[in-house]
Amino acid sequence: MRTNSKNMPNQPDEQATVNPSEQETIQEQAINQPYDRNDLYLYTLRKMAESNMETNLTNLTRLLNRRAFFYKSAEIIKENPDKHFAIMIMDISNFKMLNEFCSHETGDEILVYIADIFRDYWKRSCTVVSHFRADIFAMLTPFAQKEDLVEIAMDIHSRIDAFKLPYKVLASIGICIATSPEMSTSNMCDYASIAKQTIKGKFYAKYAFFDDKMYQRMLSEKQIENDIVNALASGQLQAYIQPKVDMRSRRILGGEALVRWLHPTEGIISPDRFIPVLEKNGLIIEVDFVIWTQVFSWLHERMVSGKNVVPISINISRMHAHDTTFMQRLISLADEFHVPPSLVILELTESSFLNDTDGMYESMLELKQYGFTLSMDDFGTGYSTMTMLKNLPVNEVKIDRGFIDDIENENACIILENVIHMLKALDKTIIIEGVEHPAQEEFLLKHNCFYAQGFMYYKPMPVSNFEALLDAAAT
Repeated sequence: MRTNSKNMPNQPDEQATVNPSEQETIQEQAINQPYDRNDLYLYTLRKMAESNMETNLTNLTRLLNRRAFFYKSAEIIKENPDKHFAIMIMDISNFKMLNEFCSHETGDEILVYIADIFRDYWKRSCTVVSHFRADIFAMLTPFAQKEDLVEIAMDIHSRIDAFKLPYKVLASIGICIATSPEMSTSNMCDYASIAKQTIKGKFYAKYAFFDDKMYQRMLSEKQIENDIVNALASGQLQAYIQPKVDMRSRRILGGEALVRWLHPTEGIISPDRFIPVLEKNGLIIEVDFVIWTQVFSWLHERMVSGKNVVPISINISRMHAHDTTFMQRLISLADEFHVPPSLVILELTESSFLNDTDGMYESMLELKQYGFTLSMDDFGTGYSTMTMLKNLPVNEVKIDRGFIDDIENENACIILENVIHMLKALDKTIIIEGVEHPAQEEFLLKHNCFYAQGFMYYKPMPVSNFEALLDAAAT
């Protein structure tokens, strides 16, 4: 006779995980039962959920752990093919800061409070809830209409908001709707987490549904992750140079090295597509090193050939805040290729300092003492660029193109005039990014700002083209 798990309560005293040897025994018992394949699957899951109950619950909140959640969710979905199911994943933005600000005891209190909210939903038929880890909670729930899921998300938010704290508890909920009874609960959790990440930290967004656009982006990111290792090994990643010019004479006074992915079948892949992916998985560190090596090698070749050289900027990704080797790598490259560090400009953005301010400042000061030139990129786009300017002895400041895009706006002009005046008073070399129109150039020259990058002069180009420009200027 087929066992009906609908008669089994969903509460945690009926749940458990098993160790590998017990699991093999359960599976052997299941094989000997006169069930069809679907019944065998359900029977196996059920046995896993009926052994070692205590190990299935998290210590703090007494909700199911991640593994038990997967077992029970898969069982319920399989037994109810007529129902529509969704998985919701929730966490709290900056939960570590909450612990620091309010104490770890208060952090535990809010987690228990949230667990009780989820536990209330556990009382509903065909619903499973879990405390995965830290501040991450999950729920499998049936629904009739999409609005039902929105109602649950808003209820969770309103009840969390009712918890009295001097610190704002900002929850983010990602939702994945099962497209079929065969859809893996693990994949559903991954998709719900992807949806959650799109709104995390946004005060105006309380929930997000995983959709086809996210799915396609996920596939694209996965393809990039799969292809990038071969791209690194086979030389598909190449440095392109965008010249810096003196607007008065059009003389090239330097260049910025930018990465381009020359894919064998897709052609040039835009950095906007792959750099964010590589920053997430940490491979941007190796990509940076490849481009740095190409720049040092090129400068060395020009020098030993007796040809004209100009300073080249290289970008320091924010991920290097976690990389303890990048400083020594730069010094080693300068030594290996016998390139004066003054010919290499290190371009830094505000985001490079967000996670490890003291460590990055210390590294930059040491590199400057070694002889490298420091440049602050995208000046004016972040709230702490003034602090960086005060604390970090940069030689060069690159003003973001946003300051000149609206050059006809009177307020924009006033701001830019004063920024230029301030930087000149601080004795900084000023580079204006994104110059594309004669009116912008005219304004900048009028205010004694002479150096620029932009499509009005040159687009990023292969190193060989940049070489040809330098050689032509020398004749």
